[in-house]
Amino acid sequence: MKSWADAELPGCATLVDARGSGAKMLNLLAGFNSADNAELAVERFHDALELIGADAGVFLSAIRDDAARTSYRSLLACDPVWAIEYARLGWHEHDPWLRHALDNEDPVRDTELKLMPREQEFVQTAAKYGFATALVVPAPSSAGTSRVGVLCLGSSRPGFFDGDAYPQLRIVATMLAMELHRWMRRAAAKELQAKARIRPDDIQLLRHEQAGHTSKVIAQDLNVAPQTVDTRFHRLCTRLDVPDRRSAARVARLYGLL
Repeated sequence: MKSWADAELPGCATLVDARGSGAKMLNLLAGFNSADNAELAVERFHDALELIGADAGVFLSAIRDDAARTSYRSLLACDPVWAIEYARLGWHEHDPWLRHALDNEDPVRDTELKLMPREQEFVQTAAKYGFATALVVPAPSSAGTSRVGVLCLGSSRPGFFDGDAYPQLRIVATMLAMELHRWMRRAAAKELQAKARIRPDDIQLLRHEQAGHTSKVIAQDLNVAPQTVDTRFHRLCTRLDVPDRRSAARVARLYGLL
């Protein structure tokens, strides 16, 4: 299979004209918006990798719920054993791909990363599962480091991401990372909404809190007593497993409910 890294392919424009690969990729990216479950999202992820010519792909989302707790979610288009090893070895603490995404917005090839001591072991393990060489693509958000995503494309062929078409691939990979990030955010919102039994009136309360309104102001808008507002917030905080209403609004915003 010819890839974006094959020297005889002069660039993205020729691919679009000759085989329609660019148009196929755009259709795939647009299709993530209608992927209503993880299985369909992974299927489209695999299709994108096939067009690119990569052997493996991982998208990781990290949401910092509070100072002591971070939630991780992933979509895998690679050997599932990699996910098992990642969790077993606690790689999120020594993941150079994620570390890069937390501090940078630009894509980078793995050969350009400066690795910390434990990260050498991470890279060696990843190479066994299709990431002998990799392209790391951050997916930043308006929440800064409190919510970040990272796409890693992998190949078992050394130098795969060093070809003449790398500038075009970098753009395509960035678009893919952002669409995966948007899909993951919607999935996280649905998950939290179901788990915490969030209703439309809860969202209304949270929007008031996000705007900085007091219980008295909220009570006037809802035509209830301020004590009722406080009680509703207390129950909502319990369901969201947060200590106070300000934290409730923050979590709701991070997970895409607001």
